[in-house]
Parts: sequence; C-alpha cells; structure tokens
Amino acid sequence: MIMEPTVDQLTKGEINRYTLVLATAKCARIVTDEYVAQRERADRMIANKETDKSLASLIDKDLRDKKAVTNAVDRLYTNQYRIVNAPTVEQ
Repeated sequence: MIMEPTVDQLTKGEINRYTLVLATAKCARIVTDEYVAQRERADRMIANKETDKSLASLIDKDLRDKKAVTNAVDRLYTNQYRIVNAPTVEQ
C-alpha cells in the first residue's frame, strides 16, 4: 500500500521526520477534539428533539469516516495547518 502524500512531500526538505510526527500527532488531537465536539452537539440536538436527522448526518463526513491521523496528514499537506519550527535557544 502506497501512502499519499509521501513523507518527502510533507517535509518538503525543510523539516525532519521527527518534527513531522509530532506535528501530525498534535493535528490528529485537534481533529479528534473537533469530532468529539460535533458528536456532543449532535447528541444534544437529538436528545432535545431539535432535529429529526440521524446522528451520522449531523457530523462532518471527513471527521466521521476517516481516521484522525489521515485527516491530520491531509490538513498538513493542504496547508490548513502549518508546521512552524520554534527558534532554538543558544546557551
């Protein structure tokens, strides 16, 4: 199985793989938090009978159907999130 985009496409020769892994993990956490928020909002709407839609239809399709890491990689690749290297402190 070939992963798209590739690691080289994501790093663009500017960042190392370790930084990419950390950024992807942080981004995946943000994606998971978005899913949880949408799920809680949808559950409240259904419980309060504010809608007759199904739970699945009230949650964003990408958040619902794709894994958090896949969404994170896609967002990094499409520049929805950027990896910013912190300046190093010299001693």
